[in-house]
Amino acid sequence: MQEKGIKIDAITYTSMLHWLSNDGDIDGTVRMWEEMKKKGCYPTVVSYTAYMKILFDHNRVKEAIEVYKELLRSGCSPNCHTYTVLMAHVIDSGKTEEALRLFSRMKDTGVEPDKATCNILVEKCSKAGATYAVIQVLSFMRENKLVLRYPVFLEAHEALKKAGKSDHLLWQVNSHIFIQDTGAGEITDAMQAAQDPNCVIDGGLLLVFLRKRNFCGLDCLLTQLGKKNLKIESWPITTAIEESCAKGRVDTALLAFDYVVKTCIDIGTGASLALIGALIRRNQFAQAVDVVEQIAKTGSFLETDSASLLIYRLGCSKQLALAERIFYMLPDDLQNSATYTAYIAACLSAGDPDRGIKAYETMRGLGVLAAAGTYDVLIYGLQKLGRLDEAKIYMKEKKYRQKGHHSSEISISCERICDLLFTVDMVP
Repeated sequence: MQEKGIKIDAITYTSMLHWLSNDGDIDGTVRMWEEMKKKGCYPTVVSYTAYMKILFDHNRVKEAIEVYKELLRSGCSPNCHTYTVLMAHVIDSGKTEEALRLFSRMKDTGVEPDKATCNILVEKCSKAGATYAVIQVLSFMRENKLVLRYPVFLEAHEALKKAGKSDHLLWQVNSHIFIQDTGAGEITDAMQAAQDPNCVIDGGLLLVFLRKRNFCGLDCLLTQLGKKNLKIESWPITTAIEESCAKGRVDTALLAFDYVVKTCIDIGTGASLALIGALIRRNQFAQAVDVVEQIAKTGSFLETDSASLLIYRLGCSKQLALAERIFYMLPDDLQNSATYTAYIAACLSAGDPDRGIKAYETMRGLGVLAAAGTYDVLIYGLQKLGRLDEAKIYMKEKKYRQKGHHSSEISISCERICDLLFTVDMVP
């Protein structure tokens, strides 16, 4: 190349790094990297990333980290592949939490994970048994319409199955696999071999009805399922609930939920929230609370933000008794500043300020810290009800109590949720 006057650039050197590494000559690779810089050929982000991966692959971790630092000092911005190389290494090192932090950091810096990155992360996390990380990556994939390669899908499915975790999200992200492979029976055989064939048929029919928007057929099938002593996979039922709610077919969703109750299958929070939200929009408040109670019987509960919104919404609809049922079925760790504030707001919205004040006093007596949103709810609600003197008391208390108090990390999180939900302009 030099004899013919062809300029040797960063692309050429990067290719040489790959060739030497693939040939097992790691020392030659290091010399080539140094030669590249000595001759004034500035590495690009591609060069840095390729060299980092080579060093990681040859267990020269400290050198790889120094190259990454050099990349940052050079003014180059890490790209998607750079982050992928880093995350793959830390997962292989058993530091999955660190990989998730890198995953968040790359998004914060404007670098969106692509399909290849997500597939690599899901595969490595699945092999490591880190199903919580698999679920986080799958959530991102669902939001961004990314899918898994078939072998990675199988790896993730096996990991979730071993961990006893729901595979509903996995199927949501990769619905194409079911549609594509049903005819060949590959997925069905892998997942359902030990089950009654009728379960497979019913689950498949259910999805066919959903795809064709045949809700009458779906109603009949769900009614028959309720009469059979068969337990099908959770994800077709979950999909039926979510799709039915999205299309305004709440009665169909309720039929599916009745089957869930009878068979005790886990449908996850997404489908439950979809059904609860649909019932609230139709003012079927008592049925919404019944759904929450059925979920609670399985040992699952709404998260702080969802529980707070539901309690508050019931209070705004003058359904204080139902709001109270939701609040008192929450376990102690979910009776926090956000959910207490929601209950107080429900009492005030329903025109029962005395009960709201009593709830506040109970909250304080239990050592639950009041957030800024808690005081805003009390002050604004009492003012609206004409109890101005009491509102002034809470104004003073707010100023006094919020001077430099320190909370635990969990309390700060709950207070943050409380403030986001219940600032003055959020409360009617």
